[in-house]
Amino acid sequence: MAPSKSPDVGVLHLHTYFLFPFSIDKRAVKDRHPEVWSRHTHWMDGLDDWLAAGPRSGEPGVAAELGPWRRAAYSRFDLDSPAYQDMVFFHPFVRRVFFDTAEASASAESLLRCYRIPLEGRRLWFTVDDVKQRSAKVQVTDLRLFLYANGIGILSIGIEGFRLSVAQALWINETMRKVYPSSQRQLREGRFPRRMGFTLERDGVERTLVEERFEDCAGMSGFLPPLSRTITSLLYFADYQKEDFEPVLDERMIVYTYAALDPATLPDDYISSEDCQILLSRFLYVDRGGAGYRYERQFVREQMLRQIYTRWAHQGTYYGATSYSSITVCVGNFDCDEHELREGFLIHRMFDGRYYLMAMVALFYRATLLHFAEVSAQVSKVLYLDQQDDKLSIENIKLANDLRAEFLHFANYWYFDELANKDEEIEHFMLMCREYRTDVMKNDIEEEVEKLNASLHNYFQFRNTEAVNRLAMLSLILGAGAVLTGFFGMNFGREFGKLFFEADPRAPWVHYLAVWSVMLMAFGALLFGAFVVVANWQDYRQILTFRRQGGNRSGKG
Repeated sequence: MAPSKSPDVGVLHLHTYFLFPFSIDKRAVKDRHPEVWSRHTHWMDGLDDWLAAGPRSGEPGVAAELGPWRRAAYSRFDLDSPAYQDMVFFHPFVRRVFFDTAEASASAESLLRCYRIPLEGRRLWFTVDDVKQRSAKVQVTDLRLFLYANGIGILSIGIEGFRLSVAQALWINETMRKVYPSSQRQLREGRFPRRMGFTLERDGVERTLVEERFEDCAGMSGFLPPLSRTITSLLYFADYQKEDFEPVLDERMIVYTYAALDPATLPDDYISSEDCQILLSRFLYVDRGGAGYRYERQFVREQMLRQIYTRWAHQGTYYGATSYSSITVCVGNFDCDEHELREGFLIHRMFDGRYYLMAMVALFYRATLLHFAEVSAQVSKVLYLDQQDDKLSIENIKLANDLRAEFLHFANYWYFDELANKDEEIEHFMLMCREYRTDVMKNDIEEEVEKLNASLHNYFQFRNTEAVNRLAMLSLILGAGAVLTGFFGMNFGREFGKLFFEADPRAPWVHYLAVWSVMLMAFGALLFGAFVVVANWQDYRQILTFRRQGGNRSGKG
């Protein structure tokens, strides 16, 4: 096969969002920040105050220089507003749940908060280089943070570059997505940046705000990898070293990218050529530039048949998704049917609007399901250890019940197979969810949770049967005593009564023996009943203690 011409292709506009999903330990954060959540009942209500506190004094980072995260809820809803144009393509029930609005009624239903660090009028640069003298510098044009009611968060770092070569664009996507090295060998071989950082330009002078070199990296802390300062400085509100949060995925951020190819650098038949498919595969699999396919040709082509969306391929526009990337690649900027270029390029507007929002929802689904998988495993472990001791603690049973309630809430209120109104949007979302395996993961976790619930049900049914058997045994003993005393007291008199009940002087020992026998039987039955209750106090405690009132019942977290 002839060498690919892709490295000579120019990129008019590269726009990439690096998406970093993470999971917050809500209980640990609330305990560590009582000054915030003592004033708020729900997790969502305290987020604004938590983030507004800003970084600690003297701590370097973008937020320390440009200010903390600020709430970025939708406030305008006229036809020209971003809110209207973003929301109109989604079903009403999706708008209520996945859009952060300033209106009090809508905000009460929304289960997320959106924040931004404003960059208007500022030139913030993302810079990287490696040991092979390769480097890149692109402008950061968007910093966004999504926090959800279940403790999942997504950090979004948007960068843009213009008039790049394909090799530069591919290297930027592949290199800047890294958040920690998987080994020291990666650094030595140039497969991971030697340095990455954010710099701020003012009056032509650049100043480094934060950088990461991994020179003093001590390795893992517990089970957590050494996350780059470029990430932790943006998540200043949570202490990574104290495990306030943890990455949901691996050492790479999700790459959500748009690339407009320069038509002046393309041959006339480029769209239908093998070189075009090679270039798409490099963007789709977030590989660096090179001749030919990165992987075995037949394997890649078969994968791309299900991972590339070709509704608009005849116009040179391709969409694609994998478990770690989502791409929009088009040839140039042009009028799209009746959509005029002077109103903004339609494909880029869709990339930066509703498709971006769908990508966030799909990634949220994946992050939440991975979080459920972790929690389900932990709950199963503590219940297994309890059952080994033949005693389930109330706290661990509550953990299992909370897990089931949270999953039902997610499955019934958060999770939608269909987000949008139109076929193209539905197909686009289904492509992302299929690659994230959200349906498969959801069904697997649903089965695990139901099995866990069935296991608890069987356990309590067994314990209830034991309790009923003990009650029957106590009833038999007490009943036998009652029958015996009643039998003698009601059915015999005269000489027999005198002998047993009136202490006949001729045989007083018979009377006293009868009294002691009845006393031993009565008090023995009572003592045995008390022993049974004490020995099985765990079974009876719940019915004798008062239930605690209140708690979180709103579903807001």
